Amino acid sequence: MNTAAGDPRRNFQHQGRDQGRDHAQDQDRHPGWPDRPGPVPPEEALRRSAYRVGAALLAGAPGKNPVTSPASALCALLMLRAGAGSSTAAELDGVLGLPAEGGDTALEALLARLAPYDGDPGAVDVQEPPALPVLHLANGVFVDRWTPIGDAFLATLARHPGAGVFPVDFADPATEAVLNGWVSEATGGRMTEAPCEYNPDTTLSLINTAYFAAAWAEPFDPSGTYPEDFRLPDGTTVAVDRMHTRTPARYAAGPRWEAVDVPYTEGFVLRIVLADGDAGADAGPALPASSEEALLEVSGVMEEAGEVFLGLGLPRWESDSAFDLLPLLRRLGLRETLGAAPDLSAIHPDAAVSAAAQAASITVGEKGTVAAAVTQFELMATSVPVDPELVVEIDRPFLYAVLHEATGLPLFLGTVTDPR
Repeated sequence: MNTAAGDPRRNFQHQGRDQGRDHAQDQDRHPGWPDRPGPVPPEEALRRSAYRVGAALLAGAPGKNPVTSPASALCALLMLRAGAGSSTAAELDGVLGLPAEGGDTALEALLARLAPYDGDPGAVDVQEPPALPVLHLANGVFVDRWTPIGDAFLATLARHPGAGVFPVDFADPATEAVLNGWVSEATGGRMTEAPCEYNPDTTLSLINTAYFAAAWAEPFDPSGTYPEDFRLPDGTTVAVDRMHTRTPARYAAGPRWEAVDVPYTEGFVLRIVLADGDAGADAGPALPASSEEALLEVSGVMEEAGEVFLGLGLPRWESDSAFDLLPLLRRLGLRETLGAAPDLSAIHPDAAVSAAAQAASITVGEKGTVAAAVTQFELMATSVPVDPELVVEIDRPFLYAVLHEATGLPLFLGTVTDPR
């Protein structure tokens, strides 16, 4: 393949490399955002929190092409934080790195900066992503009409932009359709249902949706899309449709990575990060590190990166993911918050999180990007199941008996060596 400087098919990993390396060295001499000394400004703390949550989601999300929404998850967690007290509140603040002071003001300021892009997802033509990007965030607070919910908690959530409080009867099976309908409307039909399995014992459901649609600053010409090789992690090569364009874009490289910000028409970019260098002959290319520290490093460097005129070849892709948040967030450190006895008394007595899940979807094509996500936390008035003291997996041949407990009489006795 021709890799001349003027060829728009040129892979960005070879363009601007020296410029990116020089910039990375400058960053080593003048540490960037993640390492700046002193108190972290509240709005910046929220952004760091989103990266922390995002790293945890990406580490545990299933599938070969997982997609997550740190912003949606963080918004849902902040709703939960509004009802937390004592050690539960302290755990949320510490684990998520939430601002020690001014958190509500910081959230309002952050949402205010996003507000100019708010719009109706239902009005978006997904075949023609909008020239002015649309970012619609919505919070749905669904409260059981028979369960008293703390007034101060509801008042706090009602002040959040894009929030609505809806009394429902969770014992009524028709309420499931109400939740699903709200999710569908808030995402322009891209997400059609709430991600948690419906439970009639729920007393409160906190749902956040995030919807994004935008056209590229320099659209990809469909005539320039054709199959090209893509190397998989196992070392094999497959043909995928790759789009091509030329565009000014920020580029930088670090010791183990290189990145480019592909611009949309206004206010947003698609950041692509590659692990630097090729693997050995018997191994495929590695994914770049996606830990919190690695994400912050890239973010800090890219904030100061210069523009290059880029020849870009980018695959088209679509991804969908749906996953349980409870194990991922407990692994992050939210054990009390998501355990059997958190202090969520500001919501209602004995409240505990019974389920949490996220679903997300993204489509990247020649004209732009459309993506959506929904995050849900369900609460119940009864305690959630306590983690088991011991786990036994029946994963090898075994003997079994059907017994009468009172007498110990074996009614049936047998062995299993192959349960298929």
